[in-house]
Amino acid sequence: MTTATLRTAVVIGCGATGTSVALALTGAGVEVTLLDDDPRATAEAVTLGAGTAWTPEHPPADLVVVATPPSAVVDALYRAQSQGLGHVYTDTAGAKDVIVSDAELRGCDLKGYVPGHPLAGPDAPGRADADATRFTGRIWTLCPYETTPAWALRTLDALIEACGAQRLDLSPQIHDRVVAELSHAPHLVAAVLSSRFADSSLGFLGLAEQGLRDAVRTAGGDPWVWGDVLAHNAGPVADVLDRIAGQLSRAAAILREGDESAPLELALTLEEGRRGQAALDGTGDVRTPRDASAAGRV
Repeated sequence: MTTATLRTAVVIGCGATGTSVALALTGAGVEVTLLDDDPRATAEAVTLGAGTAWTPEHPPADLVVVATPPSAVVDALYRAQSQGLGHVYTDTAGAKDVIVSDAELRGCDLKGYVPGHPLAGPDAPGRADADATRFTGRIWTLCPYETTPAWALRTLDALIEACGAQRLDLSPQIHDRVVAELSHAPHLVAAVLSSRFADSSLGFLGLAEQGLRDAVRTAGGDPWVWGDVLAHNAGPVADVLDRIAGQLSRAAAILREGDESAPLELALTLEEGRRGQAALDGTGDVRTPRDASAAGRV
């Protein structure tokens, strides 16, 4: 059960993420009301047991969660605050720096707004993937302002606890660099790789091994959702892609040159890749975001 700091909540956006948050909060005993520009989305989330539809008669909630695509967060936040929907506000968007800056420029009330991002995959328009356990054991990043009051953070702690996640505070800039390395750029690389097979014959694709299928699995995400996320983290993602492109260009040059040292030079790159794979699997050295940043890797 959540603490007394979170008894009521409004969730704006009934996609997979918003509905999952609502399901988790409802399961923890929080009274949840739902808002979405599409009444059908709200109705579907209500049918799933995520809460009830918001009406103007509802008093201000303890917490308002904006679970919209990044491009809609600031508008939704501004409208919600103008209507006085709650006391504390947060969002779940996968990019933070642009949103934080735009919220300030728009004139949003930053005192009770705590930017956030649960690291559980991007949102999806439908509710097929909505699950109350979506965030269990996951990291939930917060990007509080220096002036964020303690009472607002206590409400966010209650949200994260109700969702079974673990809080990690990062600056918006570090957050965006981390997700660019670990999620956004890899997704775009997978999409580019898998795009080569979009018009291939079934006979040809039948020869593909499981390793290739695993490498492009994430490319199956909603392209409009991902396009919005990538555009809101453009600089950090572009930096990662430049580094990846440089490594691939170097490998292509080694192969074209055909020197006797080619096997050794390629092996060095492949060995670093093997070490990275081992680290991701938990069998190698893993640095914290702070350590990785200091080393110039994020």
